[in-house]
Amino acid sequence: MHKTLYILLVTCIVFASCSSRKKTISDRQARRNNKTIQKANKEAIANYQAYTAQSYIDRFKTVAVQEMNLYGIPASITLAQGMFESGNGNSELAKVANNHFGIKCNGWNGEGYYKDDDNANDCFRVYKNPEESFRDHSDFLKKKRYAALFELDKNDYEGWAYGLKAAGYATNPQYPQLLINVIKKYNLDRFDRPETDLQKIKREDRVLAEINDNIGQPAKDAVVQETPVDKYYIVRQGDTLYNISKRFSLTVDELKALNNMADNNIKIGQKLVIAQ
Repeated sequence: MHKTLYILLVTCIVFASCSSRKKTISDRQARRNNKTIQKANKEAIANYQAYTAQSYIDRFKTVAVQEMNLYGIPASITLAQGMFESGNGNSELAKVANNHFGIKCNGWNGEGYYKDDDNANDCFRVYKNPEESFRDHSDFLKKKRYAALFELDKNDYEGWAYGLKAAGYATNPQYPQLLINVIKKYNLDRFDRPETDLQKIKREDRVLAEINDNIGQPAKDAVVQETPVDKYYIVRQGDTLYNISKRFSLTVDELKALNNMADNNIKIGQKLVIAQ
């Protein structure tokens, strides 16, 4: 009996030790890994031109606007985060790993660069180029905890700044104001663009559908197909007669007529006729 218990105890200790090694990396392994990445990027690092705040903005304003148009993240927010997180593109992570947003390796299948941060030898994502970092920043935000931000107007940078902090993007209590200060100092909101109600609805539906796909859940809330599969639509949280009518190319009066409605009041779970 004692021998059996001893064997079980040793097995558990070995297993725990192996599991621990999988989750951490030694200083020697980190240095060896980082040297490999630095060697691979030796030419790019050697030819690296330091950015000023203005040259950083000039270099990345186009990609920030592209990401805004795709997902609704204000270009001013993306630029401000990139400038703040990467020291205007001059940080070690930006120069060696093309990582402009300090995104770590959690859920990442690519190369990692190790650097002390919250923990010793934290793993940060390595990108082929800065543009890949900007795209991954948008993808990184397509998580359930950030979903409400994509329902904001795409030029509501203050809402995004405070929303990022509330959703846990940063631990610094001053993070929203730091971003807002950068935006105001460099007039970054000049790159933000408003959108029509219909554009906003379509973008929200598309991005929220992608978020739901990412978390393996069926589409909900404002996520619907633009072309109805039948004649009915079930009212969801956040819906109004106006945005429902826009989704299905109707006017509010047409929608009310189809449903014999005397007013604009609707409730969650209500079944509406949206086609004859």
